[in-house]
Formats: sequence, structure tokens, C-alpha cells
Amino acid sequence: MTEQTSCAAPTEAELTSRIEKVQVRMEAEGLSHFVFVDPDNILWLTNFANFIHERPFVLVLNDKGQLHFVVPELEIPHIKVRCFPSVEPVPYFEFPAPEGKQWSDRFAALFTGSEKVGIEPNCPRFVQDALPVEAIPTELVEEARHIKSDYEIARIRYACNIASDRMRHLLKSAKPNKSMLSVHSRVGKLSSLKLLLDNPQTNLLATKISGVVQPAAISHDPHNFTNILDLGMEKGGPHVSIVAGILNGYGCEVERTFFLGEVPEAARAPYAVMMQARALAFEMCKPGTSMHDLDAAVNGFIHDAGYGDNLLHRTGHGIGVTGHEGPFLAEGYTHEIQPGMVFTIEPGIYIEGIGGFRHSDTVLVTEHGNESLTPLPDSLEDMTFPIKGLSKLGLPSFQKPLLRLAARLSGIKLEG
Repeated sequence: MTEQTSCAAPTEAELTSRIEKVQVRMEAEGLSHFVFVDPDNILWLTNFANFIHERPFVLVLNDKGQLHFVVPELEIPHIKVRCFPSVEPVPYFEFPAPEGKQWSDRFAALFTGSEKVGIEPNCPRFVQDALPVEAIPTELVEEARHIKSDYEIARIRYACNIASDRMRHLLKSAKPNKSMLSVHSRVGKLSSLKLLLDNPQTNLLATKISGVVQPAAISHDPHNFTNILDLGMEKGGPHVSIVAGILNGYGCEVERTFFLGEVPEAARAPYAVMMQARALAFEMCKPGTSMHDLDAAVNGFIHDAGYGDNLLHRTGHGIGVTGHEGPFLAEGYTHEIQPGMVFTIEPGIYIEGIGGFRHSDTVLVTEHGNESLTPLPDSLEDMTFPIKGLSKLGLPSFQKPLLRLAARLSGIKLEG
């Protein structure tokens, strides 16, 4: 497997190989056509990033490998700049439109009424209703995306390098009262700058990166990112830090649990158990292992250690053109791990009143094991940082009043 990184757009040969992967699966299921609405699948097949709004974007692949893209006419110049050259646009003028000139009329005209058509499981009802034939939901496209090509691995590796650099800076600059807003702003700004300097053609419609630090007061609640103006880092911990998202069309994720100045005694045991569960997941993440078995073993270990009531999620998820996709390291998901798959490994323990304990790495499955694409330190010693200088004084946060002042000076009228 390649150890190279890349920030370049996919070649026509790369995109053709993806179409061929889908065609093989279509043939196995006896499908003459497949309909795509999910923007992630459309991006994967065409290199075109759209966002969902009232104007439909619908891609149709037939068994000859031809792609027809039903799109708003105003998007045609955008498609010419971004899209795979072999895609044939099927434009409609506007939505809504008079009868006979609607997007659904152009869409239905691609079928004779005798085809066997596959659709994504989450295909919207209004698209199914526009089909002149009965559609068959299938996950064949999602499964075609499970094993990454060398090009995709190079793109994910590139994204992970950026995320790792941002996490190193985040941890190096950690101090009490540092705000969540300042962390998020800096991660986003510097990541976007890196992308654009490396490749001025970077697609910002396919870019969304977040940097977050949850202090101990809320780190037991993994998706609590509210009240960002008032939240900041604190003495002690555990803090859960996150750099994750999509960078020019490819996902990345790295997370670390850290402490400032001291480690509360109540945090030591769950941190140690999280680290042991993490080691078990890395040990089992290799070709031939059932994803169900891996998650069951990790969850069983956490249960046996006495933290079964503090489990909130699976061991990991896939990374690709999104930051969250299949395959899944989850009980009930019995697929076999194969070389070329990319997962997060992130077993977690969450205890209200103490905090959350989770490291996450983006991990590539190799022929004989796995490789972390975000190889940052993770020991308790490495994740405990001294409090230096003025931070020791516990200076209050002036962020909100300063932001309110800046808003008023910019002519923004505030409520209250």
C-alpha cells in the first residue's frame, strides 16, 4: 500500500475504476440502472460536490457505464469545472417548474419503464415516486466504497497529516481558560490555509473541519458542543480534544484526552481501562477479523472492568469521502475486516461528574495488521501538561464582552 500523500483531484482512470466497481455489483444483483441522490456517493463517482437544497441533483448510472446527471441548469458551468468529463448533464431550468418542464420529466425520460433499477437505501420518497419503474433499495454502492484505492489512501493520509499537525498545536497551546471558540477558529483557519496553498483548486464545498475541546464538566457527553462562548479549558480534566472532518473531499479524525496541571485521582482508573480497550482494538484490527467480534471483545473488556454502564458507542467507524461512513466496528455488523479499509479506533468511557475518556485515531488496515495515520502520543504522562506563566493565575475569560464590543463596532445590532 502506498505511503504517499496526495492533494490532487482524482484522475479519469481513478473515477472509471469506481464506476466499474459499482457495475460489477449491479450485474451481480441484475440491475440495469442505479440512481444516486446522496451527495457523498455523487462526489465519490464524479468529483462533483453539491449540497442538498430544494433543487434536486440526481445521478443515474446504467449497465454500460454511462452517467447521466439531472441537475439545475445554473450548475452546468460548475459541473464543467469540477465534474468527471464523461458525465452527461441532463439540465432542467428551475424548481418548481410548469408541468412538462420539471426535473422529474427529464429524470423519467432516462428510463423506458422495463428496467430493473437500484436505489440507495436512503433515497428520498419524491425521487422514488418520479421513477417509472419499481426501485430496489441496496447498499451496493456503500460496500463498493469500503476498500480504498491507493489514490484514496494517499488523500486520506494527506488529510490526517493536517489533522495531526493541528492536534499537536492544540495540545501544545492548551491552558486554563483557553476558549473552545478560539480553538475551533484556529483549527479551521489554518487547515483551510494549508489546503489552499497546497492546491488552489481545493473544493471548499467538500471541506468541513472542526477543532473542539470539551472540558471535564461536559466531556462525559460526547456530542455536547453547546455554549461555546462560555466554555474553556480547566485545571485538571479530563478534556477531550477533537480535530475531525473532511478536507477537500476526504475525511480524517484524531482525538486525545488530556489533563492540565494535575490528574484527578478518580480519572486514573477509567483512563487506564480506555487505554487497554484501545490496545485490544488495535490488536484485533487486522484482515480476517469480524467487525462484530472486535467490538464485542472491546465492549466485553470494558464491561468486565466495571464500566459497562459508561459505554455510549461502538469502537469505530469508516473514513472515506466522509468523516463518518461504513464499514463499522460495531456489534451486529458481521463484515470481515480487509486490507485497504480505513477505520477510526475510539473506544470510550463516559462518567458524569468525572468526565469522558477517549482517544481516536484514523487507522489503515494493511495486509498483516494496521497502521495509524494519526500517530500522536497517547499515554497518561504524555497527555498531562504543566500550567505555565499567567495561566496559573486563572485569569477570567474576557471573550464574550470583547466579541460583543467587536460586533457593535462592526454595526451588528445585538439582542438584549
